[in-house]
Amino acid sequence: MPGMSGIEVLQHLAEMKIPEKIPVFLITAEGGDEMEREAYRLGVMDVIIKPVISYVVRRRVQSVIELFATRKSLHNVVETQKSELMIQAERIMQLNRGMIEALATAIEFRSAESGEHVNRIFSITKFMLENTEFGEGLSKEEINNISLASIMHDVGKIAIPDSILLKPGKFTSDEYEIMKTHTTQGVVLLERIAQLKENGIYKYACDIALHHHERWDGRGYPEHLSGEQISPWTQIVSLADVYDALSCNRVYKEAFSRGKVLEMIWAGECGVFNPHLLDCFFGVEDRISEIYHAND
Repeated sequence: MPGMSGIEVLQHLAEMKIPEKIPVFLITAEGGDEMEREAYRLGVMDVIIKPVISYVVRRRVQSVIELFATRKSLHNVVETQKSELMIQAERIMQLNRGMIEALATAIEFRSAESGEHVNRIFSITKFMLENTEFGEGLSKEEINNISLASIMHDVGKIAIPDSILLKPGKFTSDEYEIMKTHTTQGVVLLERIAQLKENGIYKYACDIALHHHERWDGRGYPEHLSGEQISPWTQIVSLADVYDALSCNRVYKEAFSRGKVLEMIWAGECGVFNPHLLDCFFGVEDRISEIYHAND
């Protein structure tokens, strides 16, 4: 462009906070990690390298517009119902669950998932809390709150560019670092939902979103917690997330057989889990596996 580069335009837009209100794409012939890192820092939703393919660009733009529209619609619904939610406790739970499921479903849609992933995580988490020692001492309300919070574990993926989120191959080191930020971005998003802070699921949702990739041996992220530093409910969601990811088709892999899934988890191929949690999980896994055949 004459007189000003695309990055300079982005700098001006960022100063005016435009990318916070309108999704911005950068289409450029100049690739490179430094340029792309700066573009993402300035708030672009995606960087598209020329030559462009029209239908790919159109689909990316449509996906982001749909995501922004869903988020705006969700925000409007929550604001409209705010006073009523504060008065009626039962309606708080019902409407917040609808809000959370809508947002979680939007994330699953953007991740090219069916939306059933979050439902299975909810079911597995609730079952583990109700049927193993890991739920001892928790009230029915606490178990319900934790189970509902579990579906928000990947909410931070709303901040991850499609070029990374939908990548079918292995991430580069830089891409992996960006992908890992979905944990911290999840907490940032949850903190912005004022109504959620008034609900019992908030503290669990933040904990799970931030720490569901921590591992028992301290080799997870983002805070490298280990052992009992990781809350019991987050340990359950972490295991449920891995179990479901291995058991189902993903953009980057085919589903593994049930036997292979259990073998991989037991061998620690997807991270080290609490040995006692694994004992409890394998003790009830035959019943958990029925979730995957409920609609057969």
